[in-house]
Order: sequence, then structure tokens, then C-alpha cells
Amino acid sequence: MVITDAEIQSVKLRYGIIGNSPLLNNAVNVAMQVAPTDMSVLITGESGSGKESFSKIIHYQSSRKHGQFIAINCGSIPEGTIDSELFGHEKGSFTGAHEARKGYFEVTNGGTMFLDEIGEMPLGTQARLLRVLENGEFIKVGSSKVQKTDVRVVAATNVNLLVKVEQGKFREDLYYRLSTVPIYVPPLRERGKDIELLFRKFATDFAEKYRVKPISLTDEARELLLKYRFPGNIRQLKNLVEQMSVLSSENKEITAEILSHYIPKDSNLPALYKDHNLENITEREILYKILFDLRKDMNDLKKIVLESSANPSQAAQIIKDHAGLFEGLQEDLKPAHEPVVLNIKSEGANIEEEETFEDVAHEAEDDSLSIVKKEKELIMRALRKNNNKRKYAARDLGISERTLYRKIKEYQLEE
Repeated sequence: MVITDAEIQSVKLRYGIIGNSPLLNNAVNVAMQVAPTDMSVLITGESGSGKESFSKIIHYQSSRKHGQFIAINCGSIPEGTIDSELFGHEKGSFTGAHEARKGYFEVTNGGTMFLDEIGEMPLGTQARLLRVLENGEFIKVGSSKVQKTDVRVVAATNVNLLVKVEQGKFREDLYYRLSTVPIYVPPLRERGKDIELLFRKFATDFAEKYRVKPISLTDEARELLLKYRFPGNIRQLKNLVEQMSVLSSENKEITAEILSHYIPKDSNLPALYKDHNLENITEREILYKILFDLRKDMNDLKKIVLESSANPSQAAQIIKDHAGLFEGLQEDLKPAHEPVVLNIKSEGANIEEEETFEDVAHEAEDDSLSIVKKEKELIMRALRKNNNKRKYAARDLGISERTLYRKIKEYQLEE
């Protein structure tokens, strides 16, 4: 099936896809070619890159276009209820099931289901989904009756599912069943001058919405915009243009200096993981990495102190060899604790055991639990701040509602 450039442009116009980059046109081309079939599709791309638009192309260009289209974010449904949401449940099948309920696979029969953030789906639910894809069968929660459904599944993810397969967090058979036809949606930074086209489109839209003159860019500002990496992709660009449209009430010509105030400064944090993309690492993961490194250094310090206390004659040399570790830890601990006093005399190796060393072996267990305690504390603070509204607490923590739900049960924080 050959798709002409005119047909690609027509489809992009119909579904609000703006841009002419080769990668974008190729993604549209693949979506149009696979649409008339019933093959499963896996759409990959970063958050905010517009993956849902491609699922709509696949649905509305297919023979199922008169059927129902449902978009579901797997990461926003708690682990305890996702099976009920997708497959339905019988009355009394679990606490709170006061009446029978139809799931999405039943109500979408003959249509298309878009499963966004498929990588967040629990393993048990993945097994149920695989059965639907292979046999068109499902069983409601609390029932033993097998039901049939004819639903086309289009999945999307912003993570590397093969990595999750290796980690045992995603079924390998489901991955290959979903990715019969893969579609890659490029991030904004790989789309070249599409950024300019999108900027002008958003500027015009917001000018009409707020009844103001549309903003424009100077040549220097345009260069700065094209150089920015946009980790939030189209969603971030849209928010950026809306801010400037409203707040730049006097000067509608945006200079590089003005633009620099709206664009977030690039992070100076080092790459903490050798083979990982830093853009996919959250602030929470960075904090955990720092805490784990600090814990490792503390354990190394304890080992050195214990070895030294067993043989005081060698203590001075051991401490001298690890001077950098002692100094670094002392600096790291200053903001939260009293300085670590080692009582070391630089000119002589005369070390008084009772003043210098203490048995810290008993602290190892408490130290190993420090990350868990910190996570529990952060979750409690987020829940208190948001009056126990889990949706907003999860957003503050930078995790999905399902993950927060699981953590609340794990730490027994339910009221």
C-alpha cells in the first residue's frame, strides 16, 4: 500500500499533527498503512510527544471507525482496581463491589482501545491482556464464565519495555504480541524546524483565546528556541507559548533575553547511570542514588573504624590512606548532623582509642532502613499536604497513582 505525500498531509491536518520532519511523516505513514488491518500496534515515544494522536489515526482510518474508541492511562489506575476497570466484575466479588460492572473490553467490543503507559500495567493484568490478544477471551473478576470480545489494542509507552522485560517487570510474550507493528514518535528536539511551526500555531491560538496580539520571535530568540532540548516535548512548548502570550503584555516581540527567562536552565547534574538517558531519570531517582552512595560511604567508614579499633598501631596509616573518604563524609553530613569528630593528631600517630573510636556495628541495621524511612516520610508529607487526595499526592511525588496506592498498602498508611 503506497501512501502519497498529499494523503499524509491531509491526515496530519485532520488530526492536528503539525510538522514536516521526515521522522514524523514516517510515523504517520506507518500508522496509515497499518490502520486497515487488525494488527496490534505499539507506539513508543517520550511523554508529551503526541502518541495519542497516532492511535486516533489508526482507529478512524480503519473499518472500526464507527465503533467506540477508548483511551486508558494504565499508570493512573490503582493496581487493586485495574482488572475490574478493564475486564469488569461480578457483584460481591470484592469489598465495595455492590453491583456487577462491565469492563472496558466488554463495552468497547467492535472498537479500539488505546492503552497508554502500558509499562505500568501489573504482571497479573498483563497475563489477562495476553489472553484477550491471543484468543479474544476474558473473564470478569469474581466470575468463572469466559466471555468473548473483539477489540483492537493499540498500546503506547515512554519507557524501554525490553529493559522491563529483562528486569522481570513486563512479560516477554506480551511485548512481542503488542509490538507486531512498532511506531516511533520522535521527540520535539529531533524534529528540527517543526518547533517553529508549532510555536506559530500555538501563538495564534492563544492570541485568539486571550484576545491579544500574537507573540513573535527575533532571529536570536528563534535560534535559542531551536537549541533547547524540550524534555517535556510538545506539551512543554505549548505551556511555554501560553505563558509568554499572557505575561508579555507590552512587548509581543520575544527576544533571546526574554525567552531565556521562560526556558528552564539546563541541569548541571552528572549522568548518574552509565547506560541510561538522563532525561528519563526523575528527581526522585537522583535523590535515591545520592542517598545510596552516601550509605555505601558510611558503611565503608564503619568498616575502617572497626578494623582500626582492633589494631590501634595501624589506625593512623589506615585513616591517612582514606583521608578523602573521611573528609568527604564530614562535609556531606554537616547540613543535617553534628560534624564527625575523629580526634586525629596530624603530626603523631598517638591515638586514644576511647576518645577516637566507638562500636558502630549496631547502627548498620538502622542505616540500611534509612531509604525506606525517608520514602515513607515523603509519602506521608505529600498525603497531608493534599488532604489525602492520592491523585495530587502522586503528582507531587512524581509517581503514578498505582505506584502510590501500592506504597500506601506496603507501609500500612491507610486510614
